[in-house]
Amino acid sequence: MRNPTAVADGRIRMLATGGFLAALSLLSSLYAVPSSAGEPPPGEPPVAEESPARGSAYMGMGVLAHEGVQGRPTGTRAAQTEGVDVSSHQGDVDWPALWKSGVKWAYVKATEGTSYQNPEYGQQYDGSHDVGMIRGAYHFATPDSSSGTAQADYFADHGGAWTKDGRTLPGVLDIEWNPYGSACYGKTPSQMVSWVRDFTERYRARTGRAAVVYTSTNWWKQCTGDHAGFGAANPLWIARYADSPGPLPAGWAYHTMWQYTSTGPIVGDHDRFNGTLEQVTALAEG
Repeated sequence: MRNPTAVADGRIRMLATGGFLAALSLLSSLYAVPSSAGEPPPGEPPVAEESPARGSAYMGMGVLAHEGVQGRPTGTRAAQTEGVDVSSHQGDVDWPALWKSGVKWAYVKATEGTSYQNPEYGQQYDGSHDVGMIRGAYHFATPDSSSGTAQADYFADHGGAWTKDGRTLPGVLDIEWNPYGSACYGKTPSQMVSWVRDFTERYRARTGRAAVVYTSTNWWKQCTGDHAGFGAANPLWIARYADSPGPLPAGWAYHTMWQYTSTGPIVGDHDRFNGTLEQVTALAEG
């Protein structure tokens, strides 16, 4: 037979121990060191960053994210002509102020993929023209969503067409780091080269002009294998936020335009045409 006094003493010790452990647990939760921001609980998968909405991309978005800012040009050469590129993110652009600041040419985002049109396109495209600028349109490529041929048709049908009026620049294929997923849109270098070729050939067939290719050297090397087959026909618009355009992709001996900053005055993205205003006009005239 168990001793009643011993049983009672055991129950008292268990209650005391349980109370101590409960208090210790409470103190631990109050004073625990927080885990790193965004770090999932042990055993849980990492939380993926939310990707931007399709259609929200703009020229240089991927370049800034992947390559960053390495400097700014230290001066302006007399044989370079200042320009800007804009998208819906800029809203109503103060074109008279840009004109007075010395900007003489502009490119406006018209389309992305085969479903997005810039809602600010009218004010931006017509507004730049109305103050005297030579302007053109660009297409943000999404090679993972549809073919190059389909996107060239969509671009030409929704603002990317060319007119021989001396004031309209040829359309631009903006092909750069993917802001929505894998850097090369899930394509091998040979597949990417085929996609770009389909776009540029279809655009030329539709408009009579060779599309300008906007890209960065790093992306081009990684995603096309530094393919050299477009330099003979397609002008190059190089993207690099530094003190110089730097090395160019294979196939191009020189650049036609250079996007050198995403933080310029009035609108962020500023560019330099590698030549005089007369040469900008010559490109527009074809």
